[in-house]
Amino acid sequence: MTAPSPGRTGTTGSPSRRTETTGNPSRPSRPTGYTLLRTRSGRASFLLHRRSAAVALCLAAALAAACLAYLCVGDTFVAPGSVVDVLLGRPSPDELVVGTFRLPRMTVGLLVGAAFGIAGALIQTVARNPLASPDIIGVSQGAGALTVGAMTFGVTSYATLPYVSTAGGLLAAALVYVFAWRGGLHAGRFVLIGIGFAIALRAVTQLFLTKGDYLVAQQAKVWMTGSLNGAGWDAAAPVAWTLLVLAVPLCWAARAQRTVALDDATATALGVRLNRVRAGLVLLGVVLASVATGAAGPVDFVALLAPQIARRTTRTDRIPLVCSALTGALIVVLADLLARKLFEPTQLPVGVLTAAVGAPYLIRLIIRGRTGGKSA
Repeated sequence: MTAPSPGRTGTTGSPSRRTETTGNPSRPSRPTGYTLLRTRSGRASFLLHRRSAAVALCLAAALAAACLAYLCVGDTFVAPGSVVDVLLGRPSPDELVVGTFRLPRMTVGLLVGAAFGIAGALIQTVARNPLASPDIIGVSQGAGALTVGAMTFGVTSYATLPYVSTAGGLLAAALVYVFAWRGGLHAGRFVLIGIGFAIALRAVTQLFLTKGDYLVAQQAKVWMTGSLNGAGWDAAAPVAWTLLVLAVPLCWAARAQRTVALDDATATALGVRLNRVRAGLVLLGVVLASVATGAAGPVDFVALLAPQIARRTTRTDRIPLVCSALTGALIVVLADLLARKLFEPTQLPVGVLTAAVGAPYLIRLIIRGRTGGKSA
């Protein structure tokens, strides 16, 4: 799904450094594992990474199966045929259960997971560090702090919270960016300052909780864990519109990842305005993470896990955005399904399940980093 220019390679991936001969000396060779697609006129061409395309198809199939299971399983089991009838708009006795209760919640989870997956991929690309997800460097905490503050003052609408979260996330990211800037953006400094801001913003959130009404504080605590309980179309709409509006910028981001993956000296020598490209990628990631946080709360570790799973399964030198989005959506849908069913009749927040999986992975990354293992 990636399209590197022939002859240009990433910093760590070996596959793109090998080339396939075409049998014709007049034609340039292309990287191993890629298929060249071109229009009949030959004016446009595209290099398709075959393994990434296969992984994306498998992830899409797994996501479709997970969504069907999500809509079938609940307090009452709904037959798959009846679910399909509801999705196609046909009359069904299960229309209320599937169409009114389960489908909106699943849609929110799917969109939120995709947004977190892309956001994590973009920020990890800029930071060149698998630990640099939005919930590690303070973006989610900034979105959460401002949202909890707004809830404390009576703003509880799902239609409003995503915009408040976006403002909080952007503000936090801007502060991290400014403090990490020393004539350029150093990846390690960016991550460390982000972790510091994350800790400080958690304290601000706790301060808001102590100042608010008891019931509002309880509601805010559940939201801070990351929960899809009660999420409906009004929560899904802002995330869907954001993904739609950012579709074109994300296509640019997929191409820009190639230049960011190069070392600074090489990218500068090629005429790339590296700081502007990095700022653009970070801005896209922050907006997506903030809007997703406003819809479902800071669902921890999805933005951390999804890009790394996508990268390892596709075996590419860059983090593929499409596979990251599909992986994030799959993680959230499956986690929320388990959160609804594991401890019935109690429904856990989806963030509890993602944290249960993500925390050990984070510890593993840290241990590998301390022992000198390859972590990215």
